[in-house]
Amino acid sequence: MILLAIVEDKAILRNTLAEKLNALDGFEVLFTAENGQVFLEKMMIARKSVAPHLVLMDIDMPILNGIDAVREGRERYPDLKFLILTIFDEDEKIFSAIKAGADGYLLKDEPIDRIAEAIMNLLNNEGTPMSPSIARRMLKLLGNATLANATEVQAGKQDYRLTEKEKDVLDFLVDGYEYKEIAMKMVVSPHTVRNHIANIYKKLHVTSRTQAIKVYTK
Repeated sequence: MILLAIVEDKAILRNTLAEKLNALDGFEVLFTAENGQVFLEKMMIARKSVAPHLVLMDIDMPILNGIDAVREGRERYPDLKFLILTIFDEDEKIFSAIKAGADGYLLKDEPIDRIAEAIMNLLNNEGTPMSPSIARRMLKLLGNATLANATEVQAGKQDYRLTEKEKDVLDFLVDGYEYKEIAMKMVVSPHTVRNHIANIYKKLHVTSRTQAIKVYTK
């Protein structure tokens, strides 16, 4: 059973999402919270008995917003996964959420099946789920950052010694593709993709796609 928490300030959205997830096989919403502060308070209680595996976190909330709640939650519970679920696709909010430690970023208009799939992928360590529009925006922003730093990179400031295949995999990760999708595009097995990603993480000294993107494009 996958145990979840939902943090959303709008009661109707919070309750509707909880109902939809509870209706799916293998999912259970342990608790909901109307803001980040209430979430942290409930986590202190939940961790003494049964705690969630993953938190669906809104961004724009009173008292303690989602970005600050993720940052604080990541420090307190390093094994807990955080999936941002919001209406915002603004550049600043995306990067702030990723910097705070969010493991994925979906828009609220995603169907429940897509949200459930993203949850499974995160818990199985199969990539960083992002809505297509978010992935495209990330790719564009990171591309601009890479262009702006082209001279510095070409001068050899940091040579991670990635192979061409590993660079291809990293490009697909930046574009929001999951492991199985990358395998299909590269005409290799998912196991081969996992090996490439393991090598990428090792060479970049990171443990997640988000960290890999930040290190490789800085």
